[in-house]
Amino acid sequence: MPPKNSEKLARVSMADVAIAAGVSQSTVSFVMNGRDDMRISDDARNRVLKAAKKLGYRPRAAGRPPKEAAHGVIGIMFDEIATSPFAMITVEGAQERAWTQDVLLEIVMTGGDKEYEAAILRKWSNDRVLGVIYASILTRSATPPDALAMQRSVLVNCYDEPNRYASVVPAERRGGEAATTALIAAGRNNIAFIAGESWMDASAQRQEGFERAMAAAGKKIAKNLVVEGNFLPSGGRSATLKLMAEPNRPDAIFCANDLTAVGCYEALKSLDIRVGKDVAVIGYDDQEIAQHLTPALSSVLLPHREMGQWAVETILSETEILPNQTRIECPVVLRKSHLR
Repeated sequence: MPPKNSEKLARVSMADVAIAAGVSQSTVSFVMNGRDDMRISDDARNRVLKAAKKLGYRPRAAGRPPKEAAHGVIGIMFDEIATSPFAMITVEGAQERAWTQDVLLEIVMTGGDKEYEAAILRKWSNDRVLGVIYASILTRSATPPDALAMQRSVLVNCYDEPNRYASVVPAERRGGEAATTALIAAGRNNIAFIAGESWMDASAQRQEGFERAMAAAGKKIAKNLVVEGNFLPSGGRSATLKLMAEPNRPDAIFCANDLTAVGCYEALKSLDIRVGKDVAVIGYDDQEIAQHLTPALSSVLLPHREMGQWAVETILSETEILPNQTRIECPVVLRKSHLR
C-alpha cells in the first residue's frame, strides 16, 4: 500500500478557489487547465487566477503521461457519466488525489447493468487493483454487486441499506439549513421553498434542512409556500408563478436546485419583480449557469470533488474500512441574488 503524503493531501482544493473567486468549480477547472475556448469572462478568469495565487493552489497533475513507477490502480465504477456534470468533478477529485500517491485511476460507466458490473469486477480482481469506488450520479440507496465485497471498496454519492460498505454523500440537510440561514440573515421573513421530485433523496433532505433552519429562527412555514417542482426550469417557473399569486406572497424563494432557480428567475422577471431587490432567490448545486444569471445566483456547492478525494484517501489508508457513512459539508456560495 503506498504511503500517505500528508503535505500533498492538505493542499488547497479547487473548491476552495471556487468559493474564494465566487465562481463554480467547473469555471476554476477550465481556467486552471488553460481552456481559452470556453466563454468565461475576463473578470471571472482574473478572479480565479488571483484567488488561486492567494491560496497557493497548484493544478492537479492530470494529463501527464503515466509515471513509470506507478504503485497501482484504483477502479471507479459509475452508473452514468455523460448525463451529469457532477460525475466528472468526482472523477477529477479522485484522479487528483490518486496521482499524488503515484496511483492511476481506471474509469468505467456501466449504465447500471449488473452483468457488466460483475464482468468489470472480475477484470479488476484479476488485475489486483488497490480498490474499487462504486459511484452514482444521484444520491440514492444502491445495491452493489456481491463481488464488490471482495475488494477494498467504498461507495460515493450512494449508500447500501444493509450498511455493508463505507460511503460518502453530501450533507444535504446542513446545506439546506445554510441556504435558508443565508436568506434569514439577509432580512427575509416570508421564505418559500420549491422542492424537486419527491422521490429524490436530495430534494427531501434539502427541504428538511429548510424546515430546520426556519424552526431554529422561530419562523413559521406557510403550507402554501412549499411547492413541488421537477428540478428543471419548467418546474421552477410554474412553481414561482403559483407562489407569487398567493395573498401571502414570499419575499424569498429557496430553489432545490439551480435549474429550478433559472425558471424562478424567468417567472419573476415576467412579473416585473426584481430578483434580489424584491424577492431573494437562492439555488443549490452551484452549476456553471449560476454565475451567468443576472443577478448572479447565490447557491450551495455540492462537494463532488471532495467526495472523490475522500474515496481515494480511504482506499489508500492503511486502516480497516468500516461500514460508516461520511457526510461532507455543502458550503453556500454567496453572490447577489439574495441581497437587496
